Amino acid sequence: MILSRFHKSYPLPDKPGRILLIATRRCAVLELSESLWSRVRSGGELTQKERETFIRLGVLVESHEAERAGMLATFDNINASAKRIELTVTLTLECNLACPYCFEDPFRGHLSMSSETADLLLERVREYMAKGRDVLVDYYGGEALMALPLLKSSAARMQAAALEFGVVFTFNVFSNGVLLTRKVVEELLPLGLTAVRTTLDGPPDIHNAQRPFVSGKGSFDIILKNLLAVHDLVALDIGGNYTRENYRRFPELLDIMLEAGIDPARLKAVGFSPVMPKSDGGVLGDHAATCACGSEPWVIEANLFLRDELIRRGFPVSKLQASACMIEFANDLVVGYDGSLYKCPVFMGQEELRVGSLADGVGDYRKSHNLDLWKNEECLECAYLPLCFGGCRFFRKLQTGAIDGVDCRRGMLDASLERIVRQDLSVGK
Repeated sequence: MILSRFHKSYPLPDKPGRILLIATRRCAVLELSESLWSRVRSGGELTQKERETFIRLGVLVESHEAERAGMLATFDNINASAKRIELTVTLTLECNLACPYCFEDPFRGHLSMSSETADLLLERVREYMAKGRDVLVDYYGGEALMALPLLKSSAARMQAAALEFGVVFTFNVFSNGVLLTRKVVEELLPLGLTAVRTTLDGPPDIHNAQRPFVSGKGSFDIILKNLLAVHDLVALDIGGNYTRENYRRFPELLDIMLEAGIDPARLKAVGFSPVMPKSDGGVLGDHAATCACGSEPWVIEANLFLRDELIRRGFPVSKLQASACMIEFANDLVVGYDGSLYKCPVFMGQEELRVGSLADGVGDYRKSHNLDLWKNEECLECAYLPLCFGGCRFFRKLQTGAIDGVDCRRGMLDASLERIVRQDLSVGK
């Protein structure tokens, strides 16, 4: 057995003679003595227990050739063994907010899924279920709850189909939180609701400027009131969008949530992201305030700063995990309001990245989406490959005008991985 290519190690200054090891393929984190690490690296003698542990965690592999073959087959294996279909279903492109940075602004409008398209969606879902597939739906918008009758009808029919075929149907809702009342959640839970993803863009003055109602009135107070009312009923994944100028004020939001009575232990996760350009590449205000590349130094610093603040206050954060673009997963699809199919929500409205329709099925998108772009020598030799698999296709398109290569995350991970892992290890201390 030999040492895997997919690892990073860091000294532990506060613990002389010990190191921190991250096996990136399994996202395993170990603390080892330097003497044991020396034996692992040099192929020295190990106890049976040590050897078995390092093999199980992906630190030791049979050979680099076998490891490479396994990496190349990663998504073939995942897609072949998947027992669940995951659909992002766009019920409407209408919204009751007028966020000036809205990603969907170039193609948003009074557009909603017709009953005929909803019937066709159910027909396709029934086909998946008839093959023994579980189904997870993320109801999306616009604002999904502006199409509440359609959402409830769709979920009820899919739930009935799941019972008929002996599979599992669950759904999540992406909502801005304005209509997320306790009554609505109580109505949706029996239909299969498991989680809600919603947004607060910092303290009231920032949020109300970035996420006002169409009328111009601020939305912060009503959203916070709704989150307080439902956070004991359903798992909430709370996000927010910051800019270069305002991210340091986001801890104020966390304190407001705590003071309002929101219990961090009841939340699924809380995490903030930089404002991205719109689908057509346009931005709100200064280009430097938005993010078109995850390796920008200010974005790295903002992510680490906000993660520290979240953890310090007891809010749950996403842990280190293998990550890849949605494009790689054959069983993940985005369904547009009109029945068009895409491989990622950020591609909606871009005809050249449409991959099919509910009526015609999924076409061959290998070339249009550069499906195997990470299968190159540089990526296959990179310890970070399991954490990015070529990065974000949308960011690459923003940078070059085409999905013509990888959105390399090496700079970002070089600058942040060790600190992220140390943050995770600090939880509970």
